Amino acid sequence: MADADQTARKGWMSLLAKAPAAELKRLWADAGQEAKFQWLRAPEVGGVMVRGRAGGTGAAFNLGEMTVTRCSLRLESGAVGHAMVQGRDRDKAEVAAVIDALMQGEASEVLRATVLVPLEAGMVETAGKRAAKAAQTKVDFFTMVRGED
Repeated sequence: MADADQTARKGWMSLLAKAPAAELKRLWADAGQEAKFQWLRAPEVGGVMVRGRAGGTGAAFNLGEMTVTRCSLRLESGAVGHAMVQGRDRDKAEVAAVIDALMQGEASEVLRATVLVPLEAGMVETAGKRAAKAAQTKVDFFTMVRGED
C-alpha cells in the first residue's frame, strides 16, 4: 500500500472511530450500501492503556485504561476492514469495519460523499460550537500601568 493510501486510510479510520455512533449508523443506512462479509474477528470488547505526556511534550506516562470494541472482517471481494472504537458499541464497530473495507474498492467515492464528508462536516461544526462556548468563558488578564510617571 502506498504512503498516500495509508495516510488516507488512517484519516477515514480515525474519522469513523471518533464519529458519534448514531450519526455514523444513520449515514450508513442512508447510503444504501450493502456488503456481504465474513468475520475474521467478531466484535469484542476489551481495554487499552491510554498514554499521555506532561505538557504534550514531556515523558510518556500511563494515564489509565479505556474500553474499546474492535473487529475485523473480509468482504466477498477480498478487501479486509478493521475497526477499533471507543466504548462497547459492537454495531458501530461493525459499520466502521465494513466502511473501511468498502473504502478500499470501487465504492470509495460514493461512501466518501455520502458518509465521510457529512461526518467530518458535522464533527467540525460540533468542535466549532464547543470552541465558541469555551471562548465565552475566556478571561483576559493584563497589567495596568499606574499613573506614576
